[in-house]
Amino acid sequence: MQTKRLLTGAACCLFPVFAQSAGATSLACPASVPATSISLTAVPSGWTPYIDRPLYLNAAAPIDGAPERRGQLVPSGERKKKGQTTLSYRLEGRYPDGKWLQCSYGVHGEVTLSRRMDDSVSVCELTYRKGSKAGQNEIDIDCR
Repeated sequence: MQTKRLLTGAACCLFPVFAQSAGATSLACPASVPATSISLTAVPSGWTPYIDRPLYLNAAAPIDGAPERRGQLVPSGERKKKGQTTLSYRLEGRYPDGKWLQCSYGVHGEVTLSRRMDDSVSVCELTYRKGSKAGQNEIDIDCR
């Protein structure tokens, strides 16, 4: 009887933890795009391309639809605290082409990597910290 009560008590306390983690979508942008994966084609005649460094993660954001749609979204909120900036996005309403996460590399977002998120995601918070490389940001992503 005591064992049954103990298990019931444990279940009531652990269930909210499992329920909370089931709703969160674990997403992380790769820290960089390796130089070996970047190639230039159709360069002007007489020029030789050379890429010796990776492109580092600079920005991330949820977008409306696949990247070629250019469905950039505006953050619904911003908080700054101790060298960190957190941008919040509310993803309510219809997204007929899906909700995507876009990771941008290079100081001006010269290269992006994107992946589709679960349709149930309704909010994303992205927390930025300066990275150790020029133009690099470390970004924690919490979408749920």
